[in-house]
Amino acid sequence: MRLYRRSPSGIAVETDAFAPFLLAAEEVLLAGADGLVDLVKLDGPGAFRWLARFGSWSAALAARDRCRQASGRGPGAADAPYHFLPDPVHQYLLSTGRTSFGGMTFKDLRRLALDIEVVTTEGYDFPNAAREGDRIVAVGLADSGGFSHVIRGDRMGEAELLAECTRIIRERDPDVLEGHNIFRFDLEYLEARSRRHGVSLAWGRDGSALRGRYSRLQIAERTLDYRRYDVAGRAIVDTWMLAQLFDVGARDLPSFGLKDIARHFGVAAPDRTYVDASAIARELREAPDRLMAYAADDALETLRISEILSPPYFAQAQLVPFDYQSAMLRGSAAKVDALLMRAYLHERQAVPAPRPGTAVGGGYVALFREGVARPVLHADVTSLYPSLMLASGIAPASDHLGAFPTLLAHLRDVRVDAKRRMQAAATADERAHWAALSQSFKILINSFYGYLAFGHGHWNDFDAANRVTSQGQGVIRAIIDRLGELGAVVVEADTDGVYFVPPPQHAPPAHETLLERVAPALPAGIQLELEERYAAMFSYKAKTYALLDDRGRVTLRGSGFRSRGLEPFQRRLIEEVIGLLLTGRAPEVRLAVDRWLDDFAHRRVPVKLFARTETLGESLEAYREKIRAGARNPSAGYELACASGRPWQPGDQIAYYVAGRGASVAVNERARLVTEWDPAAPDENVEYYQAKVREIWDRFRAFTEDTALRPPAPEADPAAQLNLF
Repeated sequence: MRLYRRSPSGIAVETDAFAPFLLAAEEVLLAGADGLVDLVKLDGPGAFRWLARFGSWSAALAARDRCRQASGRGPGAADAPYHFLPDPVHQYLLSTGRTSFGGMTFKDLRRLALDIEVVTTEGYDFPNAAREGDRIVAVGLADSGGFSHVIRGDRMGEAELLAECTRIIRERDPDVLEGHNIFRFDLEYLEARSRRHGVSLAWGRDGSALRGRYSRLQIAERTLDYRRYDVAGRAIVDTWMLAQLFDVGARDLPSFGLKDIARHFGVAAPDRTYVDASAIARELREAPDRLMAYAADDALETLRISEILSPPYFAQAQLVPFDYQSAMLRGSAAKVDALLMRAYLHERQAVPAPRPGTAVGGGYVALFREGVARPVLHADVTSLYPSLMLASGIAPASDHLGAFPTLLAHLRDVRVDAKRRMQAAATADERAHWAALSQSFKILINSFYGYLAFGHGHWNDFDAANRVTSQGQGVIRAIIDRLGELGAVVVEADTDGVYFVPPPQHAPPAHETLLERVAPALPAGIQLELEERYAAMFSYKAKTYALLDDRGRVTLRGSGFRSRGLEPFQRRLIEEVIGLLLTGRAPEVRLAVDRWLDDFAHRRVPVKLFARTETLGESLEAYREKIRAGARNPSAGYELACASGRPWQPGDQIAYYVAGRGASVAVNERARLVTEWDPAAPDENVEYYQAKVREIWDRFRAFTEDTALRPPAPEADPAAQLNLF
């Protein structure tokens, strides 16, 4: 295994012996395998009791194939009698106990952000690297050492631009390459264009080329398919993915676009350059310097966003047996499994097989009031599920070593220590370091519960997970009951916290006293803390609400407010309506609705606010065949692509709007390409879009007529909704 170690004189390269391994349930599967170094029987009751080590990675792969052939089970099958980890770096870290970044802080990393700008062939809405004319015209680069540069496609050909990009990366020698949507756009584009020109993207520290492979990432309920890239000796960080991982917990990002995130985090420079993506070709012709400034600013913003979102994963890479890049791309349950496996292999103990199980009941979710509440407190149980597991001794039945509770208790103690050090830090850098550690350990600690119901977890235990959720529901009910006894009005409960209006006699200084009066109703080891105070809360549905803080900032939570199925103008109108309700200006909501209706009537709404974008996931011929076979419904995007006569490719995006007259129309029959919209002769379907405005008015009208906080309507009030895990 080649190791890269930072020293005062630069990067030192070391080579360490590495014996790849494979776990098996039966000795016969591996005895006599080519390249076998040793075959050891592990102690304990686990199913995978034979540890085989090999002299080379190719020998380990051959043994894996041998096991597949002998058992008739693939390595990912739940009942496979063998277990093989396909990542050699992960294997090395597991078997040696080593982790990354020993003795380093996040500031010690040398990070280089990259952003490309491309032109799109006339007649298409979005770029596609497969089209000859859709070339790269700028590469913005910025690193953590203050370096900033743009490789200009107006001064060199694309092949020369690609070679120059490689030269600079090797010269700057970063530990980490960063980009916003770098996996699904920039690197795919660079790879395709370099292949077209026969240019090698030799970015590796050993001179090797950029390598890509198909992968997928699960983020909450969403699965992202993407092409994962690796560079020898360097990690690749995608801030677009990090933003989505961050938003699972925070749920307050306005979008996952670079500019919106930069503004949200306050890292957008006042003088940064903005260019409409549809105007890249025009900017290149008429104002190339402006376009290059835009590319440079994109790279700088990516670097700054990464400084906010990456540190927790840097801290995790110092703890878990995954490299930095994998620490971001692997799920939390997989990290818990890796920590347990490292502990068992270190003790030469057999590894259990994952247990089958059914769905696990979720947390207690209940809507008690709808409307606008003010003021509102959010009381949160500190690490509810981990605290319950430790207090009640809930652990996997297969963990005979007791590694699960030992690791959980250790991580909890480390997090408490990091939090204490953060509060006592003397400098901003020191505070940031300990804050990242605290956040990282919080993420891992909270993952231990989810791991119990992780289908691929070797120490999973669905019964134990159900015991945790059952006890958790009891804790939240006890908090709700006690708050009611004290005169508080509970608005909503969500898994491990409660939103409520405090009793009139409890002004802000007495809020902590109120929680102290709730605490005796809770089991030992459970701690309730005041998470946040809000000036107002708009409760719409269970898990769908908006919050107004003391600085006037509005946070929307829930898919009903932020669905990607909404047109941009709908999202804007919803945000405006909610802002008015939260600030006590309910009568102005009707004025806002009327203004949008009037703007559509007089065609004052720009096309980008009512256009919809669709990505082509398959070829046009595949689409036509499914339509002929009745296997799918017509799609506006595909119908437009088929009618255009142009060679659209899978992955292309089509932006369209609805033309004609009438609110009830078949969209696929009335859709037109955005490029066909003429501001001098607009033809959007006014009645269709006005109907969408009225739909939003219908959703919120009742809250403008009666602003009082009230019990939810019966049809929207499951007294306690138990979500599936």
